[in-house]
Amino acid sequence: MSNPIPSPTSIKSYRHQWVAFAIMVAVLAVAPFAVYPVFMMKVMCFALFACAFNLLLGFGGLLSFGHAMFLGTAGYVSAHAAKVWGLNPEWCVLLGTLTSGLLAVLVGMLAIKRQGIYFAMITLALAQMIFFFSLQAPFTGGEDGIQGVPRGLLFGFIDLNDPMNMYMFVMAIFLAGFLLIWRVVHSPFGQILKAIREHQDRATSLGYDTDTFKLLAFVISGALAGTAGATKALVFQLASLTDVHWSMSGEVVLMTLVGGMGTLFGPVVGAAVIVTMQNYLAQLGAWVTVVQGVVFVICVLAFRRGVIGEIAHWIKKPL
Repeated sequence: MSNPIPSPTSIKSYRHQWVAFAIMVAVLAVAPFAVYPVFMMKVMCFALFACAFNLLLGFGGLLSFGHAMFLGTAGYVSAHAAKVWGLNPEWCVLLGTLTSGLLAVLVGMLAIKRQGIYFAMITLALAQMIFFFSLQAPFTGGEDGIQGVPRGLLFGFIDLNDPMNMYMFVMAIFLAGFLLIWRVVHSPFGQILKAIREHQDRATSLGYDTDTFKLLAFVISGALAGTAGATKALVFQLASLTDVHWSMSGEVVLMTLVGGMGTLFGPVVGAAVIVTMQNYLAQLGAWVTVVQGVVFVICVLAFRRGVIGEIAHWIKKPL
């Protein structure tokens, strides 16, 4: 049986997405010359975290309130591997990703058979267990965290203490993770995942093992969230309780909804908006959270599809 010929509408959609991707790459390439590089690296780390979460929520319909456990756990593992074991940064990031992927398998096997609020509450409860483990475990440093993490030499000869080298490393990781999510979304697996999101019973009646597909999506999402956390620990040379706290799970939900749930580029924009607010409104102290709340309310009322979702709806093209 021959493969179906893509429709002109589908081809145009892909073209629009590639144009958007090219613009994003161009902006990221120019940004360190106009903006503080560490700020942009933070944006990319959180953008990858939000994209990973969006794969689960936006395309799988699964709301996790515990995704910070993957971000924070990978950060601790990466920081420990770099500081104590002296591993090269690429191995630290890989080890953090694998650890979060394994954790996602264990959490997913416990939570994936539940739906709706029950699934969300199980992930939150397990994330709180990871938080208290991180607080008490000797290798995490407790409330002090793991400080002074060396960035090391990439592949043994590229010094990541150079800000531009570190920026390019983070940019490469973000783009690789983003393209992986893009491929997953447009694969047959991604189409089945969307079908499960829209009507799980119908997908089951067609013969699909929905729990297996949801578990795979959960593991991919958790592993990529771990990649973001492991990279972030090297960028800031610190792994702390902040990244494993429940409030971080709330922040990634906010990033996804502000940018546009179920869109490829929405979480990137949402992460940029939230991180920018935190950075430039830091002098407001605790009022930053109030401002974030106001922005969230405005987005829900005025931009129900999120920033990118509304733009995509306006031009009638998926982004």
